[in-house]
Amino acid sequence: MIHKFSLMGTNIVVDVNSGAVHVVDDISYDILDYYRKFTAGEIKEKLSKKYDANDIDEALKELDSLKADGLLYSKDPYKDYVSKNERESVVKALCLHICHDCNLRCKYCFASTGNFGGERTMMSPEVGKKAIDFLLQHSKNRRNLEVDFFGGEPMMNFDTVEEIVEYARSKEKEYGKNFRFTLTTNGLLLNEENIKYINENMHNIVLSIDGRKEVNDKMRCRVDGTGCYDDIMPKFKHVAQLRNQDNYYVRGTFTRENLDFSKDVIHLADEGFRQISVEPVVAAKDSGFDLREEDLSKLYDEYEKLAKEYVKRSKGEDWFNFFHFMIDLTQGPCIIKRLSGCGSGHEYLAITPEGDIYPCHQFVGDSKFKMGSVWDGISNIDIQNYFKNSNVYTRKDCDSCWAKFYCSGGCAANAYQFNSDINIPYKVGCELEKKRVECALWIKAQDI
Repeated sequence: MIHKFSLMGTNIVVDVNSGAVHVVDDISYDILDYYRKFTAGEIKEKLSKKYDANDIDEALKELDSLKADGLLYSKDPYKDYVSKNERESVVKALCLHICHDCNLRCKYCFASTGNFGGERTMMSPEVGKKAIDFLLQHSKNRRNLEVDFFGGEPMMNFDTVEEIVEYARSKEKEYGKNFRFTLTTNGLLLNEENIKYINENMHNIVLSIDGRKEVNDKMRCRVDGTGCYDDIMPKFKHVAQLRNQDNYYVRGTFTRENLDFSKDVIHLADEGFRQISVEPVVAAKDSGFDLREEDLSKLYDEYEKLAKEYVKRSKGEDWFNFFHFMIDLTQGPCIIKRLSGCGSGHEYLAITPEGDIYPCHQFVGDSKFKMGSVWDGISNIDIQNYFKNSNVYTRKDCDSCWAKFYCSGGCAANAYQFNSDINIPYKVGCELEKKRVECALWIKAQDI
């Protein structure tokens, strides 16, 4: 399988199974429309009015050579790998819901303004430590372990965060583990003291802001309805500078209210941030914020604008990284990650303030997906296997999709929210992902 596209004056061909990416001239690009269905003579006849016969012959030889080298129309090497490699579940990451409460009332919040549809509660140090014990017990030989402090707003329960970090560090040598911590915050409670602690102990920090002041303050409101931009922007700049513009992200959400979201990304870059992620909202169809198929053309244009700006700034002092454009064509994720994604439900789990286990943070509160607890372990093996056995070959339409090894089948939570099945991907999300990958490959092509 191949995917070919022409974007902003560059012809690109992706060999899906090998991962090879080719920048080709117009002749080769046009030949590929006929390459597998017609003989060389027939192809020359079809293109004779547009190209010289000798040039067509030369292009055909180059394409034949790529095919012979396994870099064009290569076979899928992974299908058998999935069926023949039954792997045990090794937990490598936890999302700890430190706080089911929040000091903001974001209009698009999937977590029901922080309480996930339940009581507004805090995780106790005892539950947090038991979660660390659970991770140590179920991580097998995995050395590097990830713990994300999440909410609600985790800074509302920061003393517990500190206790959990201290406890985990005390276990590293005994178990031969290395903990890497991440914290996601809206920034309202950041101060010099806790910023210092975060920079000393958190491998990464995610700073939530949606971009322009008017966009952010319309969606990310305090309890009294006022915006938070003016309060958090100076703090976020300070954090980014202290971290030397690395190991952090400013992370925003765009909705139907700001389809011109490239302006929000550029705004954040102009404010001095270098690590930027602005994500499409995933909202119910009747919310008014949801992205629709009729919005796709506009959103495609926005990603193209971003790609051009990304390249334009890449060699200057105002450079920035955009999360969705960061593709590694030489290394990239391992086979398993390419096939099954984030590992939700078996490698990556979410823990509630009470210690209940869910497949990921977006399933928290849905009792059908409760898997067990940190006290008793995983009792719902069916749910674990449901996620563990999901991959690009079990997900509807993924097997025939050119982008499957880039997105790994997409987000299971989004699929379930829209289609009640983690194996039926969210269509709008798929289309946006494919566009982002095309833009990312176009960016890579500009360096060739």
